[in-house]
Amino acid sequence: MSELYDNRQKPNSNFRKLLQERLDKANPRRTLTAEEHKRLSKLEGIVDTLRRDKNVQNRQLQSWLDEDDYTQIEAEWEPQKNFREKLKNKLTELKRYEYKLKETIIMRNCSDTYHRKGKKYAAYKLDRKCESLCEDALKILQKIVTGDASLQSWFDRNLDFGHGSLIDASLGNLSRLVTSRSIEKLREDSRLVKNIDVKISVVERAIYSIGIDIAAPSKGDSLILQKLLKTDD
Repeated sequence: MSELYDNRQKPNSNFRKLLQERLDKANPRRTLTAEEHKRLSKLEGIVDTLRRDKNVQNRQLQSWLDEDDYTQIEAEWEPQKNFREKLKNKLTELKRYEYKLKETIIMRNCSDTYHRKGKKYAAYKLDRKCESLCEDALKILQKIVTGDASLQSWFDRNLDFGHGSLIDASLGNLSRLVTSRSIEKLREDSRLVKNIDVKISVVERAIYSIGIDIAAPSKGDSLILQKLLKTDD
């Protein structure tokens, strides 16, 4: 089984190696100066720290990135800030569904507490209320998707209500918004990028450019290549 797995991974590994070799050939590096070696070492240390999800102070970034690279961090983060601001202003129906789901979760937590305390009558009463809230939430969810199919991107799973669907009127099977912090959420919002990831990308590009005197590949090409090279084996 392991041999089969290894064989399946070789094409991807070889493809990334070829991409890197072609990029290096198109952008040959000269011998680095002592100052460039020092800067390279500092930037590699910074990116290693960032990859471990640890903070690097802005003054340190400013010290070892050139002015254009440093300002690029803010330039790439600005659209994210605007997008996150828009996320706060959720559509009315999304807010209504989110509120109903929170109400259901609170009711379930109360019911669980009563069950643990042996207060069966009160617990079963809350169970029925929770079931009713789940049904209400499911109706809102169906209405959202029926009204505008594009709103599916707000949810953590495919909203298919047909026969055999995994979405039903039970709390565990109700979809969460991708902006939720719930541990029940199945996926993150792919549109969201962390500030630390922006910094990593900028620093990695700065590292790559050290020692290259000819025109570097465009930002778009560099980003595409980086994504391909980072694909897991």
